Formats: sequence, structure tokens, C-alpha cells
Amino acid sequence: MIDLDDIDRALLRALSADAVQSAGALGRRFGLSQPAAWRRIRRLEEAGILKGRRVVLNREALGFGVTVFLGIKLATKGRVSLEDFERAVTAIPEVQVVQHVLGLFDYRLRVVARDIADFERVLRRRIMTLPGVGQVEANVLLSEERRPGPLG
Repeated sequence: MIDLDDIDRALLRALSADAVQSAGALGRRFGLSQPAAWRRIRRLEEAGILKGRRVVLNREALGFGVTVFLGIKLATKGRVSLEDFERAVTAIPEVQVVQHVLGLFDYRLRVVARDIADFERVLRRRIMTLPGVGQVEANVLLSEERRPGPLG
């Protein structure tokens, strides 16, 4: 664990808002030289605080207008069924996130589809046929608001 100062926190906020900013641009913004900004960013990466940079795709612009959160309760439990389920579900391209959770369900999935009919096809042909699937609960995303994290 490293100590973060105000500039480190400002860099993290700026990068979480737009990860493709250059070290030079960030340095100018926060009163640092490009090499000093780069060294700070590199230190944050090496400490494991920055874990890569991602591009956020506009799912709707790509034709995926429906997002559904699925709760999956496995019918059978045990090491083999968990591994088989995880291996099979991660191979489905419409499944964007797989979370192994504690609670009513064993897994929570974020699934994208072109429309409800497309989602039904994915559910029936791909998800319901996965090894060990028992109970399934679907929640369709109506709207989403992105909020800043603890540093925002």
C-alpha cells in the first residue's frame, strides 16, 4: 500500500473519467512536468491501484439496446458444477459480466442483447442450457446513471 497525496488522487479522478489522457496533458492540468506525471502514473500502476485502462463502448450505438441482469441459482452444487458453469457462461459473448455471489443466487450476470426477442433467444438457447442451471431471475435495465467512485 502506498500513501496517496492530493495530486495522486486528482490523477486517479482524471484517469477514471477519461483513461486515454496523456501524461503530458495530465501534467499540465496538475502543474507537473510530463515525466513527473508519467512517474506518478507508473507508481500507481506498479502499486496495483491502477489496473489497466478501458474504453467504454456505447452498446446502443452498436445495436445492443437491452441490458438484463440475471440471477442464477445452480440446481447442483459442488466444485465440478461451479467450474463447468463458469467455463460455459464465459464463452457466451452476450454475457458481459459474471459475478459469483453469496445470497439468494449463486451468480449474477450482465447480459446485452439487440432487443427483448434477441435476449429471449440467448436465454433459451444459451443460458438455460448451461450445466447446472436451476432457478433464473431476470431484471431488465431501464436506465443507468454512472456515479463517481470514492475518489470522485
